Amino acid sequence: MEALQNEIKQLIIDTLNLEDLSVDEIDSEAPLFGEDGLGLDSIDALELGLSVKKRYGVVLSAENETLRQHFYSVATLAAFIASLNPALGA
Repeated sequence: MEALQNEIKQLIIDTLNLEDLSVDEIDSEAPLFGEDGLGLDSIDALELGLSVKKRYGVVLSAENETLRQHFYSVATLAAFIASLNPALGA
């Protein structure tokens, strides 16, 4: 699961042009949105959602109430992706 988390961290860095951050500087358990964590906003969420869809084939629905929970942190996003494709979480 750590490899998938690191892959997602790199995806976040690449997608959102966060060159000043490294994979090691992103806490897997920290919130992705809001002031307490990485500080991403709604535009970042859309861009990240598209990248996750492209990279992992995950179909995301804005009407899905649990979507916000899945995108809470790198760890929750990795768990969500792995639940849909168990080979990725190995």
